[in-house]
Amino acid sequence: MKKRMNLKALKSLTAAVLLIAATSISLYAAEWKYAMGEGESDPQGIYAMAFKNFIEENSRHTIKIYPVGSLGEETDMMEQTKAGILQFLGQSTGYMGGTIPEMDLFTLPYVMPTDTKQLDYFFKHSKAINEMLPPIFNEHGLELLSIFPEGEMAVTTFEEFHSPADLKGKKMRVMPGSPILVETYKAFGASPVPMTWGDLIGALKTNMVDGQENPTVWIEAYDLDNLTKVLTYTGHGHFNASASANKKFFDELGERDKKLIRSAAEHAHKIILEEAEKLDAYGIGRIVRTNPDYKIVTLTEKERAPFKEAAKAVQKSFASKSASNKKILDQMMADLKEAEAKTK
Repeated sequence: MKKRMNLKALKSLTAAVLLIAATSISLYAAEWKYAMGEGESDPQGIYAMAFKNFIEENSRHTIKIYPVGSLGEETDMMEQTKAGILQFLGQSTGYMGGTIPEMDLFTLPYVMPTDTKQLDYFFKHSKAINEMLPPIFNEHGLELLSIFPEGEMAVTTFEEFHSPADLKGKKMRVMPGSPILVETYKAFGASPVPMTWGDLIGALKTNMVDGQENPTVWIEAYDLDNLTKVLTYTGHGHFNASASANKKFFDELGERDKKLIRSAAEHAHKIILEEAEKLDAYGIGRIVRTNPDYKIVTLTEKERAPFKEAAKAVQKSFASKSASNKKILDQMMADLKEAEAKTK
């Protein structure tokens, strides 16, 4: 009789434990909000959807995605994330320089390589990204999850240019929030005009600006080739993006959820590295097929030389702004040198 009572008690206890566990999982299931500066089919969207799918397949949590324009401009989304209204943020590094000055590192001209193998190695192994930037993000109320490339920058204009002299007086739209982008186009001879993405289309249609820069996936997707006449590869940089979380939200999570989010970020990072190169090629391929009269120019090394020379002043300016800027730029250059050596 005693054995039966013990067995019965054990079964009751087991059932109670399972019920408590199930209830706890249900209670802690949450809907997290993720806003980004691009659409769901764009690189940031591909990253976000891979992140979302991993979270939802490996937990009871769900993620609601807010694409570009859903919650205001880039600065609005940044403020909402820092305030804890949003849990996650996907944003171009070019927009972040005004908030996190060190992020202008990724918009410096003629620093990042154009070789995709070198880029992949750099973004996976860089000490500047993986060791130096996370505590800097923490100071701004954010938890850095990933930084990844979206494609080589191309410049679209109404007229051909082959030298800084050709750009003299040309009004070039640049992303707002990045002092380095303004300095870059001034160094290149142009007159930079900081402008939100929402205003760019109208500005091109009304000739308020004479050109802009973006990776080809964006140029093709949003018909920027049909609003200009020439696309030029200058080799001056890549378009990069970041994914981050609100730090307070992240810090208050249990270890299981922190590990889940880190794993989701690693998964999404791998996916976007595989897809970004395809998207870049797809963008230029579509432009060639659908807009055969559109002129595509690749500057020669000789033509790039004066742009590279002008870029040195911008790099020096970035380093001179703070000890933190100089330290992270020095580490980035070391990381890129390692990436070049490792991918030969």
